[in-house]
Amino acid sequence: MKIIALNCSPRKEKSTHLTLQKMKEKVAEVHPEVEVEVLDLAGKEINGCRDCDYCRTRCDCAIRDDFTTWIPFLKEKAVAGLIIATPVYLGSMTSQAKAFLDRSVLFRRNGFLWKNKIGGVIAIGGSRNGGQEITIQAVQAAFFIHDMIVVSDGTHYGGTLWSRIDGGIENDQIGLETAAELGLRVVEIAKKMTG
Repeated sequence: MKIIALNCSPRKEKSTHLTLQKMKEKVAEVHPEVEVEVLDLAGKEINGCRDCDYCRTRCDCAIRDDFTTWIPFLKEKAVAGLIIATPVYLGSMTSQAKAFLDRSVLFRRNGFLWKNKIGGVIAIGGSRNGGQEITIQAVQAAFFIHDMIVVSDGTHYGGTLWSRIDGGIENDQIGLETAAELGLRVVEIAKKMTG
């Protein structure tokens, strides 16, 4: 079983990266048989969808960029879940996250390939109440359109972190726990679904 964790930050190896690494470590500790693969959008060219209808007749995209190279990987049956981790920019997801999700429409148009896959969201804001919950809901809306099974961290909307806490995100123990719990919840439900 494989879980994809998508780092939607435009900045390499910053708060979102650290959050996903900590979440991945916790999943490996509890479920060593599950592979969590982190894909980073930082430095990648992911253009927005043009709604050109190219993908209505094939599971491919007319736009040739880094997203196109991931299509075979993203449609693998072994992928049981998808975790989107995004910083909060102006009260919502990053433009990289939005472009990725818009382009993912091709999986819907070609037989709902993400149907019944487990989806979870992590949002990292500059303050404790910096728009994380509404950002999570925006990503969850895209998951619902794919007919995915959306989970939380068990008690909240998903993983919510505060990046500008004194000492950096490493000191947001509450937030890091929500991210870890989200990862564990995605694996738990994916295991039940794949039985």
